Amino acid sequence: MSFASKAANFLKKSFSIGDASAYRTEVQRNGSTGTSAGQNVTVNTALQLSTVWACVRLIAETISTLPLFLYEKQGKLRQLAPDHPLYVLIHESPNADMTAVEFWEAVVSQLLLWGNSYVLKSFNGAGKIVALDPLDPAKMTVRRTNDGAVTFIYADPRGQKTYTEREIWHVKGFGTDGLCGLSPIRAGLRSMGGALAAENASTSTFTDGMRPSSVVSLKEFLKPDQRKQYKDKLAESTVGTPATGQVLLLEGGATHSNAIGMNPDDAQMLETRSFNVEDLCRWFNVPPSMIGHGTAVSNWGTGREQIMLGFLTFVLRPYLVRIEQGIKKSLLTPADRLRYFAEYSVEGLLRADSAARAAFYSTMTQNGLKTRNECRLLENDPPLPGGDELTVQSNLIPLTLLGKITNTAQNAKAAMQEWLGIKKDEDGLPD
Repeated sequence: MSFASKAANFLKKSFSIGDASAYRTEVQRNGSTGTSAGQNVTVNTALQLSTVWACVRLIAETISTLPLFLYEKQGKLRQLAPDHPLYVLIHESPNADMTAVEFWEAVVSQLLLWGNSYVLKSFNGAGKIVALDPLDPAKMTVRRTNDGAVTFIYADPRGQKTYTEREIWHVKGFGTDGLCGLSPIRAGLRSMGGALAAENASTSTFTDGMRPSSVVSLKEFLKPDQRKQYKDKLAESTVGTPATGQVLLLEGGATHSNAIGMNPDDAQMLETRSFNVEDLCRWFNVPPSMIGHGTAVSNWGTGREQIMLGFLTFVLRPYLVRIEQGIKKSLLTPADRLRYFAEYSVEGLLRADSAARAAFYSTMTQNGLKTRNECRLLENDPPLPGGDELTVQSNLIPLTLLGKITNTAQNAKAAMQEWLGIKKDEDGLPD
């Protein structure tokens, strides 16, 4: 679509001259956009690239299958809050048509492709949220009114409707103004346009059986009618099929020259396609090896656990925190925010490195840096009686008794008995 066509479409819309956000949002819509590579890049065309598909699917499916719980604060501890109405919505079924996995998969996919996700909240008569339904980001326009309020204008075939901040849960991806997230598809326009052009060139090359163009040369110039007659004659003289190649029957001193096209090696087709995989992975911050790019040595081995840890820390965590904070801000009432919070359980992703986790917990508890209950909390295990005392490696005694214990075993027993509250009898301390 040319710039003039876009401008004409803008003029048809009711935008205030000072409504810059409306213009910006309209540019971010899912329209067809031309690139210098001659490709039209949209969400649908970008998903035809295997790299984009793999990155979006990897992140969306991983996050959607992570358990998401609602907790209630109990002093310094916490416990699950299954009786809260929101627990069922975020953990089991947000609406009548979707499971929790399907819902979160849609939300995260929208964040990855459009940079924004919009969820419609449905309330009952008491003002409690009873359903969450994802909306199509391509049909949503976000505006800030003169009084500072944010409105959401949703236009679909059934008409146009305006929603308030109370009715829409807006999950924003990476952005620069705090109003809307930026779409990786539109930000990576040139990269994805180049990748599409390379894919089309590759497809065309193999469709033609990798047969480049060639030239038939004649010694004299032809008149227009002779040129037309020769072209017709040339077409009639081919023997074979397009898939297997054709043999030309040349007459009158015509010669067939060498090919003038570029073969795949000269065009560095394989190198270009390999670079495109790495380039597109940067837009989603996904290690190429996570989507099967590279050799077996780079994809597996001792470094795989570190790749998984980096994937959790630098790729998944930003999305997890956005969702967790969004739930607290938009789905909980001001009173509930003081008691409840949502949190993903990511320990399942670290199970492959259980030896390192066990060594970490052992070091932290034996050196008095963490209590056993704090480590159990990281594993989503319930606390144990007496597990809130810090211990050290020397007989795992409490830190409060370090000054009371001497080198003699008898005095050590006395100190431990005093701490345990056991009274001495006439015969002294029991062994």
